[in-house]
Amino acid sequence: MTRALIVAACRSPVAPRGGALAHLDLPALAAPVLRGALARAGLDPAQVDEVICSTAIGPGGNPARSIALAAGLPQHVAGLSIDRQCAGGLDALALARQMILSGAVEVVVAGGAESYSRQPLRSRTFADGRPPEPYQQAPFTPWPDRDPDMTEAAAALALSQGIDRAAQDRWAVESHAKARAHPPAEAEIVPVEGCASDAFTRRLTPALCRRAKLLAGDITAANAAVAADAAAFAVVVSDRVADRLTTPRVDLLASATKGGRPEEPGLAPLVAIDDVLRREAVAAQDLDVAEVMEAYAVQAIACVKGAGIAPEIVNPGGGALARGHPIGASGAINAVRLWHALVARGAGTGLAAIAAAGGIGSAALMRL
Repeated sequence: MTRALIVAACRSPVAPRGGALAHLDLPALAAPVLRGALARAGLDPAQVDEVICSTAIGPGGNPARSIALAAGLPQHVAGLSIDRQCAGGLDALALARQMILSGAVEVVVAGGAESYSRQPLRSRTFADGRPPEPYQQAPFTPWPDRDPDMTEAAAALALSQGIDRAAQDRWAVESHAKARAHPPAEAEIVPVEGCASDAFTRRLTPALCRRAKLLAGDITAANAAVAADAAAFAVVVSDRVADRLTTPRVDLLASATKGGRPEEPGLAPLVAIDDVLRREAVAAQDLDVAEVMEAYAVQAIACVKGAGIAPEIVNPGGGALARGHPIGASGAINAVRLWHALVARGAGTGLAAIAAAGGIGSAALMRL
């Protein structure tokens, strides 16, 4: 049976909104990363069958096609753009896996790209002639009373789970500390426009956390991830193609995207995590490493606890709290970091998981 294998994975640095990558549109931001992924895999651009790119707040159209052309891929690569908000970058890999397993294609570059800095201005129009009404967050359910602001939903989650501000701040401090102590491998980062490292990571202390601006409830500017710009891609191939390459090959064993209660988006990954672990007969305690999204510290804490994952194996090099949250790219960044963690170990089973607006959760299981 055909397997789907990740033979290379890389990302740009993550830069906060308005920072070092703010002047780049999506093709300029993402094309160097796509080229870098192919070079690391040892594949010629002509061998690529498809590019799948997630973006959540981008310019519309088909960014995947623009990125593929900007990267110098042949014109036969049509490009597929998807939007599942924060989960989209991980879902791009899931789609690549399914395409490979179907036998339709053999080489897919999948991931995500997002520029918060270049976010288009959006407005609602009205049939009665009222002037357009600007908005920031799109609706994620048809019910306004069941479509909470994400920060307010995180605050409600903290209350319902009994996770206080001190616990959230401790998680954030540790995320930054791990990122400082374990910087990404050189092979993980593709420098873009002279930017070669994550700009937001700092020496965060409990004292700084106590002074952080309150956003909602116990959610603060310290225990919530900052809006950011970044791109990340993985090269997913069939085993027939992988057998001709000399790069590490990590099995993309299983993936799942599941819906949960729209009011509790932070808990939605639990259903997806349970699905992939059950299908592959893997217990949470058998995992060697996990990359769990830190859009908010409380989300990560609740998902790690709810899934029964040992906290010490989670985000060994820090998470989004120490880098930033480029929405459509964040799931792909988690996958890239998981791939490199497994390659560095030389063997093992790893999990990537992420929550998304509207009560959606995605998870993927990998093994080297």
